[in-house]
Amino acid sequence: MTKVFIVVGEASGDALGAALVAGLRELEPSVEITGLAGPRMQAEGLTSLFPMEELSVMGLAEVLPKYPHLRRRMLQTVEAVLAARPDVLLTIDAPDFSLRVAKRVRAADPAIRTVHYVAPSVWAWRPGRAAKMARFVDQVLALLPFEPSYMEAAGMRCDFVGHPVTTAPVASAEDAAAFRARIDVGQGPLILALPGSRRGEVTRLADVFGESLARVADVHPEAQFVLPAAPAVVDLLRERTTDWPRPLYLIDPADDPDGSDKRAAFAAADVALAASGTVSLELAAADTPMVIAYDMAWLTRQILRRMLRVDTVTLVNLVSDTRVVPEFLADNCTADRIAPALLNVLADPGAQQKAARLTMERLGRGGELPGTRAARAVLDGLASTGGGKNR
Repeated sequence: MTKVFIVVGEASGDALGAALVAGLRELEPSVEITGLAGPRMQAEGLTSLFPMEELSVMGLAEVLPKYPHLRRRMLQTVEAVLAARPDVLLTIDAPDFSLRVAKRVRAADPAIRTVHYVAPSVWAWRPGRAAKMARFVDQVLALLPFEPSYMEAAGMRCDFVGHPVTTAPVASAEDAAAFRARIDVGQGPLILALPGSRRGEVTRLADVFGESLARVADVHPEAQFVLPAAPAVVDLLRERTTDWPRPLYLIDPADDPDGSDKRAAFAAADVALAASGTVSLELAAADTPMVIAYDMAWLTRQILRRMLRVDTVTLVNLVSDTRVVPEFLADNCTADRIAPALLNVLADPGAQQKAARLTMERLGRGGELPGTRAARAVLDGLASTGGGKNR
């Protein structure tokens, strides 16, 4: 019987973990799984070592006061892994916590195989992270198809297992048409605005997004705008969009608990103006053309300018190996540049839609579920080293 200890530290990792647990049980029903789990993994029958939410802390100012407690929880997790003596320790995302656990477990018991799910973005910046991980991580499960070569070059096995965006629900054409009818779009373009999910992002981007959309409205006075708000910034967005062009339809997640309105808006939009991030993949999944814009604090700009190793940060561009999605970062994040790009994409969305379909294909749409692929890779990695049942 294979014994697996899983460590997750945030909601996205919990979702990946739940799918992987289901995959493990499908492939090996007798597998024994324990660890640190969030609500979705607990729904799969796991009992968590302690509440995962205790680890969901972001930002230096937030982490420092809680560091002693976080360190105690990290040491507690290491002790639990060593006591359980699993065949494999599987850490999922949350590298600041989970990789510290893996490093200590490897030092204490090298016989425990270590696997990390979600490769660090060494292709974008700080490539040295891969070499450091290789000292205590045996295998990496990657979400993006171009990541394995970077991990393997550092000495780790790496399996591309597919991206969860390919299995997320998307609205149908009928849902999209019904949404447009409900907000009375008419024949004008429907433009989606996604200025981020964090307060700092919204504060930096709201004005330039509003000005960019106003310039589009000058050309398309019949245009309408939809803003699906993240829970943490609903009130801030209501305050910061008072000068945006109308009509503006804000989707409050409190009124859209199942996300159906948000999905319908993604599918119904003719173009999206979005902050940089994985939202570009959500838009591609909905076949929605986009323009990406992002700004950051001055010091962060200087650091990234020196460390960035790629000519685009938009995942659709990277996965499709094209540069069809316009992006405007830092000094280029201005309405003078963004508005013409939006108008150009509205006029000719074909190249982006082709790239979006290619992106989804390369991320695994239509193939084996990512959770099952990840589980298969974990079990195959164990078998190749004589672990698991044969240990």
